[in-house]
Amino acid sequence: MASYSTQGVPVQGNGLGVEYMFKQIMDAVHKSHIEIGELRAECHELRQANASLERQIKEGLHNNGSRFGTGWNTPAPGSPQLRGKSPFLTPNSIPALAVPPSIYVPSPLSDNSLTAFPFGIREIPGFYVVIPAGGAGTRLWPLSREGHPKFLLDLTLKGRSLIQATWDRLIPLTSAARTTIVAGPAHVLSINEQLPDLFSHNLFTEPSAKDSMAAIGLAAAVLARRDPEAIIGSFAADHMISGDDAFLAAVAEAVEVAKKDYLVTIGIAPSHPSTGFGYVRLGEKLGLEGAPNARLCGSFKEKPDARTAAAYIKTGNYRWNAGMFVTKATFLLQLLREYKPELAEGLEKIGAAWDDENLRAKVLEEVWPTLEKIAIDHAVAEPAALDRRVAVVPATFGWDDVGDFSSLADLLPAEANQPRVLGDNSLVLTEQVAGGIVVPGSGRLVTMLGVDDLVIVDMPDTLLVTTRARSQEVKKLVKRCRESGFNSLL
Repeated sequence: MASYSTQGVPVQGNGLGVEYMFKQIMDAVHKSHIEIGELRAECHELRQANASLERQIKEGLHNNGSRFGTGWNTPAPGSPQLRGKSPFLTPNSIPALAVPPSIYVPSPLSDNSLTAFPFGIREIPGFYVVIPAGGAGTRLWPLSREGHPKFLLDLTLKGRSLIQATWDRLIPLTSAARTTIVAGPAHVLSINEQLPDLFSHNLFTEPSAKDSMAAIGLAAAVLARRDPEAIIGSFAADHMISGDDAFLAAVAEAVEVAKKDYLVTIGIAPSHPSTGFGYVRLGEKLGLEGAPNARLCGSFKEKPDARTAAAYIKTGNYRWNAGMFVTKATFLLQLLREYKPELAEGLEKIGAAWDDENLRAKVLEEVWPTLEKIAIDHAVAEPAALDRRVAVVPATFGWDDVGDFSSLADLLPAEANQPRVLGDNSLVLTEQVAGGIVVPGSGRLVTMLGVDDLVIVDMPDTLLVTTRARSQEVKKLVKRCRESGFNSLL
């Protein structure tokens, strides 16, 4: 008969249990195999990257820096509104980007604005779209400015800004009457110019930026008053998406899950172990009719380091958190009352007064400054996930938040060993150059010799030069400009 040691380990006779020892050894061996596999995968990726770089450099030397066309240029659409003229569609204060008026440059993403919607009627009764349009896009400065931020720019030179592409993408599921935008006062005029079909009472102007929870919560509070059965879907104004059918199918599935009183997020299938995005861990399947892919949200994960991100992807149980949320407006307010009662009280007070313009101004002045500045993930999504009230719809469409010039470069076409050009290719001359991105916004010639993977943004009032590897740090320069008194350039 087995006895037990003081540590609770079974002992056979005078020795440690053989089965227990064997299990411990096998666990250690298994863990070592996993770590070795991860290191091998990382080494393989590095070897591939080095080989690719060597090939690009050799090809660049053989080409003698000859400049070729992109091979992607096609005749411009017939409508003059769709001509690729400038990333600044309302360039009142910022000079226009020099682009040939007769061509546009297709991009792998945001292609829906130039194609007819091929999927028939997909309108979802009672579904309201909420588009938070905030942020200054400081990592894309000096292309993006405070007065004309990223979501107002046409980053694919197709004649449609990111917010217009977002509108185009979602309108099949709803209608102009049920599409709302939350934005700051500085951008109201530009938004109205770019979206003439937007109803004036559906543009919710927040007095100051309070992060995503206040913006989405404001829309929920107003829409819950207008329609107590409203299901809302929040989608950022400045993201790029490819694969319309997969996107719309995922949203439709999320609506079905939201009807069962869940806060639903759409999880993006990761294409690589990114350290720039948060992650969502998938839980068990919900088994709901009309939502065959829906699962419980196991947990939300903050932006990881490279090794952790690679481990996430290897499991197959993690998705990128793109900040897309679908839920009943009343359910979102209920979660807020539980997890952030003071914020809920303030937003519901504003919502009750919103459609009375005279009363709205008074209540906003009193209440808005007191609201907590917090993201929706931290305010309700993370605690609700612990209570099994958050669901995930895994999706397969392409997605990018265009967070810096490096990610923007990945979305633009280019010939081998040539930099990506956002603008007129004839204004960029290179010799022995590989990779990088150039924005010839001033209209003058930009020449490059023997430099690789540079970011050059040449605007009429300022010039940015950095590397793709450091493009996430451009916001530091914005801070330095502010501190140095160059506020007119921001």
